[in-house]
Amino acid sequence: MEKAFYIGIDVGSASTRTGVYNEAGQRLAFATRAIKQFHPKVNFVEQSSTDIWGMICEATKEALAKSGVDAKAIRSIGFDATCSVIPLGEDGVPISVSEDGEDDHDIIMWMDHRADEETAAINATGNDALQYVGGEVSIEMELPKILWLKKHFPDRYAKIWRLFDLADYLVWRSTGADVASVCTLTCKWNYLAHENRFPQDMLDAVGLDDLTSKVPSTVAQLGAPVGQLSEMAAEQLGLHTGVIVASGIIDAHSGGLALIGAKPDGGLALISGTSNCHMIVSRKPIMVPGVWGPYFGAMIPDYWLGEGGQSAAGSLVEWTIAQSDAWPDLKAAAKAQDKHPIALLNEWVADLESRDPYPTRDLHVLGDHHGNRSPRANPHARGVVSGLTLEKGRDALARLYLATLQAVAYGTRHIIEEMSKAGHSIDTLYVCGGATKNPLWLREYANITGRDIQMASEEDVVTLGAAILGAVACGAFASLPEASSALVQQGDKVKADLTKAAFHDAKYQVYLNLYENREHHNALMAAATL
Repeated sequence: MEKAFYIGIDVGSASTRTGVYNEAGQRLAFATRAIKQFHPKVNFVEQSSTDIWGMICEATKEALAKSGVDAKAIRSIGFDATCSVIPLGEDGVPISVSEDGEDDHDIIMWMDHRADEETAAINATGNDALQYVGGEVSIEMELPKILWLKKHFPDRYAKIWRLFDLADYLVWRSTGADVASVCTLTCKWNYLAHENRFPQDMLDAVGLDDLTSKVPSTVAQLGAPVGQLSEMAAEQLGLHTGVIVASGIIDAHSGGLALIGAKPDGGLALISGTSNCHMIVSRKPIMVPGVWGPYFGAMIPDYWLGEGGQSAAGSLVEWTIAQSDAWPDLKAAAKAQDKHPIALLNEWVADLESRDPYPTRDLHVLGDHHGNRSPRANPHARGVVSGLTLEKGRDALARLYLATLQAVAYGTRHIIEEMSKAGHSIDTLYVCGGATKNPLWLREYANITGRDIQMASEEDVVTLGAAILGAVACGAFASLPEASSALVQQGDKVKADLTKAAFHDAKYQVYLNLYENREHHNALMAAATL
C-alpha cells in the first residue's frame, strides 16, 4: 500500500498552525501564521474570517513544501479552532459583528465579553438545560453573543443564513458541507447531544426561537467524514479534491482527544495557552458546579466530557511581565544572551530561590483578571495582588512572575478539587500547549496539584489531534481511541515534589481567601453606590 499522510490545521487565538503527519504520528513539517485580532473597545474582541482562511492557506502550502510529501499523498485534513462565532448571509457572504459595521470584522471571539446582559437573561430562565453547562451559561459561549447581535443589530440578524462556530466554518469553507460538529454545538451552543436536540423552550424564552433555522441541521460526530476539498479550496491550500475532510472540533478539545483519547480514565487533560482548559471524561454524567458539561460524545465517543477552564493563563503571565519596570532590561538581556525572555526569567527565579527558598511567602496573586470561568463561573471576578512593596527591578519581576505562575496553578488545583468532590478520579495531569515549554511552570503545576504530569512527544498536540480526526475520517483507523493510541507517543514526565506541600497548602488557602475578600469589597462598594 502507498504511504498515507494526514494534515492537522489548528486555529488558536493569535495564530494558525498546519502540521503534516505520517502514519506513525510523526510530524514531518509545521508552519504557522499570525492572525489578526481587533479590540475596538473594552471587552470587544473580533477577527476576520478572510484573514484566517488566507493564513491557513499560506501555512498549509509552506508546511507541505517543507515536508517533501507529494500533495497527492495527503489523505485527509482535520480542523480545530477556537470557539468563536461567525454569521453568514446568503451565498456565504460574511456579516459584520462590529458596532461600526466593518466588513472584515465578522467573528466574535470566545474571549469577547460584550454579552453580559444577554448571558444574565439566559441564566435567568433557570432552564433544565443549564445543568449541562455547570449551572450557568458562560459569557464566553455562543448563545449570549448571538442574542447580543439580534438585540443590537436586528437587521443584520435577519439577513443571517447560517451561524457557524469557527471550526465548522472552516469545514464549510473547505468543502461546502453544511454541517456542525457535535463538539462545537454541544459545548458552546447548549445543544443536548444525549437527546439530539436544542432546548427550544429556553431559546423561545430569550427570543432566539429562530436559532435552529440558522444553524446546520446535520450534526456530525467526531471523526466523521463530511466531504472532500472543493476545487477552489484545494487550489488555495495547494492540495487535491480527493482529500477527505473530517468534522471540526474546538482547539482545546482537539488537544484533549490526543492526550487522553487512548486512555480516557483517570486523567485530566490540561490544554494551556492564552487561557487554560481542563478536560475530563467519564462513563456516566457527573455534574460539577461551575464546570461546563457534562457533554455527551463531545470529545471522545460514548464518554461524557467535563470542561473546566481559566479565562486568563498565558495571557495573564505575559501581561504581568510586561507591567514590570524590569521588562525592558529582561528583553535586552535575553537578546544579548540569545535566549527566550522566559528562559532568562526562569534563571532569575532560580537565583532568587537560591537566596530565599520561599520568595512568594508574602506575595499572593488571584489570577481572575479576565473573570473566573471555573469553578466560580463569575465573569465579573477581578484579579488581586496582595503583599506589594516598593521593591523594583529584577528580583521584583522574578517574584511577581513566580507568584503569577503559582496563581494559575492554584486555579487549576481549585478546579481539580471541585471535580474530585463531585465524583471524578484524577491521578495524572496530561499537559500540552504553552506551559510545556516552561519547566518552572510545569514544576509549579505538579507540586501545587500534587499530581505527576505526563506530556506527549509531539510538541503541538492540538494540531496532532486535528490530524487524528482526519485519519479516522479517511478510514485509516476504525476509531478515535485506536488512532490516538497509534499516533500519539508519550513524552517527558514531571514528578510531583511534595516537600513543600505545607507551604502550598497554606498559600492555596490564601488564594481562596483573596476571592472571598474581593467579594466582600464588592458588596461594600455596591451598598455605598446604590
